[in-house]
Amino acid sequence: MRALRFERFGGPEVLTVGEVADPVADDGMAIVAVKAASINPSDLMDVSGRMEGTTLPRIPGRDFAGVVLEGPDDWVGAEVWGTGGDIGFTRDGSHAQRMALPIDALVRKPETLNFAEAATIGVNYVVGWLGAIETARLAAGETIAVFGVSGGVGGAVAQIARAMGAHRVLGVAPRAPAAGSPAAEAIDEFVPFNDDTDVPAEIRRITSGQGADVVYDAVGGVTTSSAVASLSHRGRLVVISAIGTSTVEIDLRDFYHRELRMLGADSRKLDAAASAERLKRISPYFERGEFRPLPIAQAFDLDHGPDAYRAIAEKKARGAVVIQP
Repeated sequence: MRALRFERFGGPEVLTVGEVADPVADDGMAIVAVKAASINPSDLMDVSGRMEGTTLPRIPGRDFAGVVLEGPDDWVGAEVWGTGGDIGFTRDGSHAQRMALPIDALVRKPETLNFAEAATIGVNYVVGWLGAIETARLAAGETIAVFGVSGGVGGAVAQIARAMGAHRVLGVAPRAPAAGSPAAEAIDEFVPFNDDTDVPAEIRRITSGQGADVVYDAVGGVTTSSAVASLSHRGRLVVISAIGTSTVEIDLRDFYHRELRMLGADSRKLDAAASAERLKRISPYFERGEFRPLPIAQAFDLDHGPDAYRAIAEKKARGAVVIQP
């Protein structure tokens, strides 16, 4: 089969496309023909060597959608989708014509999504669900502020919060989500993150001085101080990333007097099978149309896979970038 592969860490230039051995369906495994696979920022970080645990040589790519070629009889021919914190890191990934997966990692793709759309869901919605629902335990009637709402994870969190009955969903980012996008339609108000806006003050104004019950910070680092200051009494901050800096200062007296909680969520800790369990919970929302995929900005064939990675590295695409092997 043909695959995108890297044998050393670096930029998109270390990626090569060529023939590699077909994956083998050992006991407990299935072979999936990859119809589409998205590229996440974490895939770019994987190739660059900024993610822990990657073993070389490796085929990258966490998210996928495709058709089962080999496996149990009741799965052969099924349209599936998936993701995993091991896929593309310690297990060959989805940026190839075929991939081998544990049978427990197979999840039937919602019929409402085509392959390209389904390939954009995995990381964004799994870490969104993990952080907002399982970690922060967002409850109906609460207010959530989503930092990085214009990105893939932030847009997913906004939709998840809306579906879970949040009283108010606030979006924070340098620029607003595109009009008509799923994120734009899920938020109640947008707060720009720039030098001219006091984000915590604006969030307190919107919430009548209370602040947000939950802040989901999909950026981290440069946003952490504002995120903490935006919380209500006993508010919960979820952090999934650290952009610009990995160390921050907080006022500990303020932190404990307001009885705040800071929580981390890491989708890398969820392998393909554990991620599949989350996708099973998420699937009905797509089937009912309550969740919508990100718009696809660019699609590439496998031979132009390095160009797809450059599109992510250069941050020129407003929407998802997919490879269609």
